[in-house]
Parts: sequence; C-alpha cells; structure tokens
Amino acid sequence: MRHPLRLAVLVILALIFFGGPSVLRFYTDWLWFGEVGYQQVFTTIVRSEASLFTIAFVVSVIWLVVNLRLALGSIRGEGRPIFTTQQGIEVALPGRQQLRTITSAVAMVLSALIGLFASAQWETWLTWQKAVPFGQQDPVLGRDIAFYMFTIPFVQLVRGIAQTLVIMAAVGAGALYLVSGSLMSRPTSLISMTAGVRRHLSMLAAVFFVLLALGAWLGRFELLVHPAGVIYGASYADIYARIPVALALAAVSMLGAALAVLHGLGRRNWPIPVAIALYLMVSIGGEGYATVLQRFVVTPNEQVRESPFIQYNIDATRRAFALDGVEERALTGDATLTRDDIARNASTLENVRLWDHQPLLDTFGQLQEIRTYYDFVSVDNDRYTLNGRPRQVMLSARELNSNSLPNRTWVNERLTFTHGYGLTLGPVNQVTSEGLPVLLVRNLPTETVSDLPLQEPSLYFGELSNDYVIVRTRTREFHYPRGDENVFTQYSGTGGLALESLGRRIMFALRFGAYQIAFNDDITGESRILFHRNIAERLREITPFLTFDRDPYLVLADGRLFWMSDAYTTSDRYPYATPAGPGLNYIRNSVKVVVDAYNGTTTFYTADAKDPVLATYANVFPGVFKPLGEMPAALRAHIRYPEDIFAIQASVFATYHMTEPAVFYNREDQWEVPTIDDTGQAEAAMQPYYTIMRLPGEADAEFIQMLPFTPRRKDNLAAWLVARSDAAHYGDVRVFQFPKQKVVFGPRQVVARINQDQMISPQITLWNQQGSQVTWGTLMVIPIEESLIYVRPLYLRGAGGRIPELTRVVVVYQDQIVMEQTFEGALARLFSGAAPARPQAPEATTTAAPAPAASPSPSAAPQLAELADEAQAHYQRAVEAQRAGDWARYGEEIKALGQALDRMKQR
Repeated sequence: MRHPLRLAVLVILALIFFGGPSVLRFYTDWLWFGEVGYQQVFTTIVRSEASLFTIAFVVSVIWLVVNLRLALGSIRGEGRPIFTTQQGIEVALPGRQQLRTITSAVAMVLSALIGLFASAQWETWLTWQKAVPFGQQDPVLGRDIAFYMFTIPFVQLVRGIAQTLVIMAAVGAGALYLVSGSLMSRPTSLISMTAGVRRHLSMLAAVFFVLLALGAWLGRFELLVHPAGVIYGASYADIYARIPVALALAAVSMLGAALAVLHGLGRRNWPIPVAIALYLMVSIGGEGYATVLQRFVVTPNEQVRESPFIQYNIDATRRAFALDGVEERALTGDATLTRDDIARNASTLENVRLWDHQPLLDTFGQLQEIRTYYDFVSVDNDRYTLNGRPRQVMLSARELNSNSLPNRTWVNERLTFTHGYGLTLGPVNQVTSEGLPVLLVRNLPTETVSDLPLQEPSLYFGELSNDYVIVRTRTREFHYPRGDENVFTQYSGTGGLALESLGRRIMFALRFGAYQIAFNDDITGESRILFHRNIAERLREITPFLTFDRDPYLVLADGRLFWMSDAYTTSDRYPYATPAGPGLNYIRNSVKVVVDAYNGTTTFYTADAKDPVLATYANVFPGVFKPLGEMPAALRAHIRYPEDIFAIQASVFATYHMTEPAVFYNREDQWEVPTIDDTGQAEAAMQPYYTIMRLPGEADAEFIQMLPFTPRRKDNLAAWLVARSDAAHYGDVRVFQFPKQKVVFGPRQVVARINQDQMISPQITLWNQQGSQVTWGTLMVIPIEESLIYVRPLYLRGAGGRIPELTRVVVVYQDQIVMEQTFEGALARLFSGAAPARPQAPEATTTAAPAPAASPSPSAAPQLAELADEAQAHYQRAVEAQRAGDWARYGEEIKALGQALDRMKQR
C-alpha cells in the first residue's frame, strides 16, 4: 500500500506545482472580469473551451481505444512474444496486458493533446453556431459570404481532427498488428495479413477516402479565397478546370471509399490500389489540365478571358474594405485663388496644423513633464469648441512612468506613485514669440481655459500604465509636486478589486509574485488592487476577438478624462477580395470603446450596426455592445475616423479606384501614396493626417482625415482622399480627382522646389553651419476651393538644445514659394494681406492651487520681435524683386524696410 499511496501523493503535488498557477490565474481573472462587468465574456469563452475539449477528448479516446483494442485482439495468450534479430538476439516484446495499459495511456495523452488544440478554436466554433448571414452571395458558387467566413473554417477544423484520428488509429493498429504477427511481409507476397486485419485497415482507409471527398468538395470554395494569377480568387482556369476537377475528385474519393469497403469484405487485393491510382490520376491529371488551359487558352488572351473574374475581384475588394460607397468628385486643378476665397475658407486656414507629433512631443517633454517620473507617450489630434468655434488641437496625457522613479521601492511603485496627472493641450497652429506652442491646458496643478474645465485630472489607466497598483491604503498617494513639497490624495473611484480578506491578498501575492501584498501593514480591507491598466492590454483582455487601432486617444469631456479607441472586425476569408496585408481582406470599424481614465470603466459601443461579423459576435456575447446613441453627447462629439483603417483603405483604393477590368488589368491609372524626404536621409511615404477644413462644395468646415495620391512612378498630384469624422457625415469617404491631362504639382515636386529655392536653401545652410539642427515638419496639402496650397513648418533646435522651436513656415501656391515666421505672414505675402486673423488664445484659469504663470501667448501689440520679422520680410522681398529685375517693387520694399527700422528705433 505504501507505493500506491506515495505515488498518489506525488501526483497531487505535481498537479499543485504545475496546475496551481493556472488555477490561480483563472480565479483572479474571473474576479477581474466581474469587476469590469464582462464576466459573461469570460464564462462564455471558458465554457466553450471546456465543451470543445470534452467533446474532442471523449470522441478521440473512444475512437483510439476502440481501434487499438480491436488490434490488441489479434494477440493470443498472455505471454510476451519474442522477436529475434538478424544477429540471433532474442528480444522480449510487451505482452497483451502490458500493451493494453500502454495503448490506453497513449490514447489518453493523444486525446488530451487533440482536446487542447480543439479548445483553442473556441472562436471558430462559437461564430459558426451564431453566424449572421451577409445577404451577399459569391458570384460563382452562389454561397453567402458568411458560409466562407464561419462555416468553412469550422468544417475544415472537424475534417482536420478527423483525418488526424484516422491516421493515428491506422498507425497504432498497424504497429500492434506487426507486433502480434498478424501483419507481415513475405517473400512470396508484398504484405500478408489475416482477414480481421484486412477488414479493420480497409475500413479505416474507407473513412479516410470519405474525408478526402469532403476536402475536395470544400476545395472548390477555397479557390475563391486564394490568389490566382492576376487576381485574388478563382480565375478562368479555376472555374473551368480546377472546380470541375474538385467535383470529380470528390466523386472518385467516394468511389475509393466503396472500393476500400469491398477490399475489406472480399479477398481481392486490387480495390484499394485501384482507388489510390484513380485518385492520383484525377488529381494530377486535373492539375495538368488546368496548367495546359492556363498556358494555351488563357495566357494568349488573358485580358479577355479574365475580365469577368477581374470584375468580381474589383467589386468584392471594394465591398470588403467599405470602398464601394466612395463618392468621386472632379476638380479643375487650375483655379486661381482670390482674397475672397481666402476669407471664405478662414475656418480651414485657422486650423492648418503647424506642429508635428515628434517635435511637439519633445517640446511637451521639456516644458511640461515637470518631474523625471512623468512621461508624454504620444500626441493625439482632436477638435474642441473654443470661443464658440471648432478648433483643432493636439494633446497628450502626462502619465507616470514608475521605471523613472528616483527610488524604486515596492511601496513607491505600488502604493505611493499610483497615477499620472492631467494633460497638455494646445491649438495646432498657434506659436509664442519664442517659437513654442501656445498651451491652453498646462502645468501642475492644472491650468485650463473656461471652455475646457477639468475637475478630475488623475490618470490611473493609460497608454503607459502596465503594472498593478494598490489604492486606498494607509500610505498616502502622490498626486502632484508643488514647490518643495508634494500634494497627496486618496483614490475614491470604483475601479479595482477589493483586498477584503487575507485569502484574497494571498491569491494576488501569488499571482504577482509579491509577498508584500499579503504582509504589508498599510493594506487594509478597504484597499483595492488595480491591474490591466494599460489601455491596449485591457481591451485585448476583455475582447480578444476584436482588432484594435494602434492609437487610443485622450478625450477631455464633462470635466473628466477618458480614453477612446477604435476596434475592427477583420477576416481573411472574403471571397474574391484582395488582401491588404497578411490575414486581412475584410475590415470594418464596427466598435468605439471608451475607458474612464480614473475608474477604468470600459464601454463598447456599436459603430457599424450593419456589419454581419459584429452582429455574429453580438449573438455570441449578448449585452457586450451598446448602441452608439447611448454614448454621452460630450464624448460622441470626439469620435473620429480612425487612422489605421483609413491608411488600409487608402492603400487599397490606390489600385481599386479603377473599376474597369481593362484599365485594371493594364494598371493604366494606378496611384500610390507619395514619398517625400523629411529628414534629409531617407524618403518615407506620407501618412494620413487630421485637419479641419471646408470640403469643396460644402458650406461648413469639418474634422476630416486626408491623404494625397500621385500616379504610380510619377510625382504630380492625381487625387486626394478624405474620410469625414463629424456626426452628420461620419464614415463618408470621398475622393477628389484632378484632370489627367493637367499637371498639378505633387508633394515630392513641392519639396524639391522648396529645397532648391534661392532664398530658403542658403538660410538652411547657414543655420546648419551655425550648429543648429533644422527639422522639416510634415508637408500639408491644403485644398482651398478648386486649388491647393502646400504648407510646411520648419523647426530649429539650437546647438546643444533639446527644445525644437517653430521658426519658419513655408507656403507654396502654384509657382510661388514664400517663407515667413508665421503662417499668416506667408499668406499675406501670397494674397496681398488676405490672411485670416490669428485666433486669440483664451485666458487660462487654475483648477487647483496657484501655479506658475502660463505659457506666453502672442501679443497683438507690435513688439520688437514682430517689427524685426516685418523688417526681414521686406528685406527678403526686396532681394526677390532685385533678382527678378522689378526695380519699382525693389524701391517700395527698401522704403518699407527703412520705415520698419525707424519704428524699431523708436521702441
């Protein structure tokens, strides 16, 4: 009895050692899902995993045990058979009882592995059960798109497991038959076997042929979701050769199954070899026929033969990427802008973005991090109503980076420094006289303007927060620094799990490998542990079946801070749709997610109720997705068209704006995203950018995202694509095209002209020679009416300096290039003083204790710096006039220069 008892103890200890961490994580995850309000997601996934494992395990065990026991029946007696080697060495093989134990154990292990594999396919199983039809059929076989996305993957999963089990049973049974001597090779015949062995193995072969028939039948549909020649999807050779051959192969496989049964029940030896020969003949012959058809029928007349299937590909790809509703508008491209046009588009020009993400992030880091343990992770674009008008702003959260704490103790990292504080926000186009951004929300404690009240600046959840913290302890939580002292606070939100008992504290101490959780005296029954605080990690944990945009963005609404993120439903199984990347030939921006930065409350809203994929997931997880109308209005005003899907759509539309098969086949009008040299070292493709502008033909300015196109391998501008974000037109995509017979300067040509300009190039060289670092900003294409202006900011970082300053703005219009210290000054030069007035920054107020003075705003009074700018502008224009031989204008500019210098002298 001692040995079985000792073995049982060892097994229990092994289960605790290896299975304990998994059980612990399971329990704490279950608690966490309950805290965030999505426990049904957790239980649905776990229940489906358990069901799949159980079904696969039981079926596999029964199948393998039955087949292996059947083979064991061929072994007579309980003695151990002796195997004699060629050298005369006798080897005792396992006996019948030993083999029974071994085969049962092997069957259990293999079945467990199959069960684990099956349980990982829970999403395939659930979506097959709850699939919602698309209402769209493929153009060849007439099946609904849902059949390709949900049904085929599940059937292929079952077929794959079944084939694996048949092969395992055949190999295992064959090995046992060899051991028993019931299956052997003899000199007089290839293989010798008993009638029972023949019958058993033949039946397994019959099942295998049936599964091959199923695979051949499914193979017809798989042709529609795989590449073929010039298109993605079934081509001419597929339709007229491979699909008929697949049907023939299915029929031959079923015939092979019948021949295998005949082989097992009779004494003839030819049925299975004939079945294999027929299968190989049809398979190889069919592929040979398809190859001959492609080479001698299709290739000489490829455009004509493939035209119907190219059209299928065009239509399907545009539908799969939501491009079938793109509205096309034509532009003349040669309209001349007047002062009235500039005035009419003041709302567009007032929101031209002059600050790039990286220079602004560097500036925020130097001016607003305040302490080394604060970090600005990214800069986001959004729009807010300021002084009654929509203004585009750039903002960034001031997050706490525990890795940068000067004293990294467990108490500091987990109990004291628990959260970030506030944000920095400023208009995209306003600059101080020192070349720094005007900040409307800034400093510690937060100073803000009346249009942007902020009552709760604490950030417990964010892009950087990736470790657990414990709040409501006896340890004071650091809030923000003030002079030589610190301000402390205590968390009063609803987030986190209560550490209400010693058992729960021990659970989390084991999970996070931190014994302090169990033994620290500052942790009480009121304390709460917050984890999964990183936004991206949190969302993936709750809804692993969605794909998320790479850029969650911060929103200030109703005096609180929220994170908004976009989620996509994706697939790689939309028939005839060309993928835009690995595993992606269908995408919809179907979900908007809001995360409270203080409480961690996470809410999923349905953004595209017409998406059948999301409707399927909503059936699987009822109650997870709320209607978009339930989102608070203050948050709904900050919904924007996401960057990732727009970039994907733009890359697809560059080719699939061509809707005529002949044009598409020849790639006559293919576009590409222009590449420009931003750094002086390497060219990079332009990225989509947000801006507020009035689209041609529209009455009001709106928040849009846009990207220009050039013809493939050409530099002139072909078109620009926009996606609209405001509620009335959210999700509408438009393309504005220029005439093909006219040349409109493209971004790369404009950059080359700027670099070669006789006034700009020497100035850049001079700055570089003085040790300063010149950085060019993003080239912005700004459509105005039927024309374009290009805007490119220039930043200067002094020798040894770390703060980039916005020093100049270059504006290009038609053949004119000007560089001024302000965007308004450049417009005034181009359009004779028609630039819109620079918006004034609202006065900031402090929402907490008094703080240092706000960043300076541009003054309306003619200060010395502005007079110097005016003098320099007159000087530059005088030089230009001299080079052009315009002596009258030269005299006027020299006179104006003298007047400016006199005013400076008077100051």
